[in-house]
Amino acid sequence: MPRCPRYIYLLLLVASVFSVHAQHVKITTIGKGWADNSVNTVIFRKNSLVTFNGMQYAAYYDSAQFVVLAKRRSGSNNWHISRTQYKGDAADAHKDICIMVDDAGFLHVVWGHHNQPLNYAVGKAPGSLNLTGKMPITGLNESHVTYPEFYKLKTGLLFFYRDGASGNGNLVINRYKISAKKWVQLQNNLIDGEGKRNAYWQTAVDKNGVIHLSWVWRESPDVASNHDMCYARSKDGGLTWEKSTGEKYILPITAANAEYICIIPQKSELINQASMCADDVGNPFIATYWRDSGQTVPQYHIIYNAGHKWQIQSLGFRKTAFSLSGGGTKNIPISRPQIIAWRNGKRTAAAVIFRDAERGSKVSMAVNYNLVTNNWKARDLSSTSVGEWEPTYDTELWKNKKLLNLFVQKVTQVDGEGKANVEPRFVQVWEWRPVVK
Repeated sequence: MPRCPRYIYLLLLVASVFSVHAQHVKITTIGKGWADNSVNTVIFRKNSLVTFNGMQYAAYYDSAQFVVLAKRRSGSNNWHISRTQYKGDAADAHKDICIMVDDAGFLHVVWGHHNQPLNYAVGKAPGSLNLTGKMPITGLNESHVTYPEFYKLKTGLLFFYRDGASGNGNLVINRYKISAKKWVQLQNNLIDGEGKRNAYWQTAVDKNGVIHLSWVWRESPDVASNHDMCYARSKDGGLTWEKSTGEKYILPITAANAEYICIIPQKSELINQASMCADDVGNPFIATYWRDSGQTVPQYHIIYNAGHKWQIQSLGFRKTAFSLSGGGTKNIPISRPQIIAWRNGKRTAAAVIFRDAERGSKVSMAVNYNLVTNNWKARDLSSTSVGEWEPTYDTELWKNKKLLNLFVQKVTQVDGEGKANVEPRFVQVWEWRPVVK
């Protein structure tokens, strides 16, 4: 069997959405990873890739379900790969791996959570892929962890997770201070479902350190009970929270006092845990999908606030209907979307990255170089299917360099937490840089 090259270049001759110039997508291969479900590519990995001081780190499960860590010098084709001592029950697609590097250079890793006790370890030295033994973060509310996520602040790290089960869970936020090398709990129940519902959130931290948080409510374990989009932000590292108007929240946030930025009824095919970003001036952007009232086809939407009011755009290019209901990890014909936004001269540009069965389940991207126009153009970045892949990317590299590095692996997801039986497949990093017109 011929050996796959460590890297290839794809020259994509694309239409005017990317300008008249050809665009390059550089692809590097790390190694082969578990592909029997989508655990390596679920959208709520924060992060699958992360760059610090010119070094990029990656994490994934291998075919034996071990946590694998890798690193390379930014732009290099050569990865140093280390299989850790830890396994994570990769057969459950909720149990993803998330990584972040603190400003002292230590790698923080969590893995294997779906209402399980915390699995957390740290690199033994700055830049090291060798991990310590398991340790607590704060020791508080760490016995029923789901959806762990790391975010970076100028003075440390944030760690978000759900404490509890679907339909009845609390959002916990911890903060790590580099100077003290210690985690403290900031919130043990930031968004309270009051025993009736829970919030499925997405988060972004802008360049000024403002934390942007949005969420949908779910009334039960059935995904069809998702509804509405709400928003909060924190300007002090997660201690206090306010609405987009500046009105202070009385915590915890509940269904009664939340800021509703988009009303979306239940049974609208509204997905949970999509994506969020902020542009260079701190404007928040949310990407998700739902079916508008009176329509039959779910469409990708963005919800954003460019400094004056909340606006909603339907990208509008999808043609295939589907119904979203039930529990567990679903086999859905489209992925949850990622969104990035940037300044394009005096205009605001945005790109939504996704996978859609009606396009052959490829790595696809829709770009609008001027959001005032609602002129979205979709193009495929790959020529073949990536299965049930969902996009994740290196948030810190994008924030600092405006260079998009996507984590890409072809995976198979059987509906309702099922497990396929496929050969391990290559884990890759795809690099794309936007054109500034």
